[in-house]
Amino acid sequence: MVTITDKAKQKVEELMSEASLDSSYFLRVSVKGGGCSGLSYNMDFDNETQKGDQAFEDKGVKIVLDMKSFLYLAGTELDFSDGLNGKGFNFINPNASRTCGCGESFSV
Repeated sequence: MVTITDKAKQKVEELMSEASLDSSYFLRVSVKGGGCSGLSYNMDFDNETQKGDQAFEDKGVKIVLDMKSFLYLAGTELDFSDGLNGKGFNFINPNASRTCGCGESFSV
């Protein structure tokens, strides 16, 4: 399962509202090759599920991952920070053995 903090939920809802997306859209989270640690996180809004997708709902936010990404992200919590130390979404991934300094890529 992938979970989301209250602060990340608030930001996701804000972004969906700004983009005028209706309730048929959900947050698609995935992992792609690249980044300084080997794998990088990707997030987007989508309204079509694919075969093999894993769907979760936490705090009213629907989160969908493809099967490959789920294997890397199981147990991950999505957070959002707008403090002085950086602004943006953060992945708290218990499967990552190493992350880069900016937190946008990882390795297992």
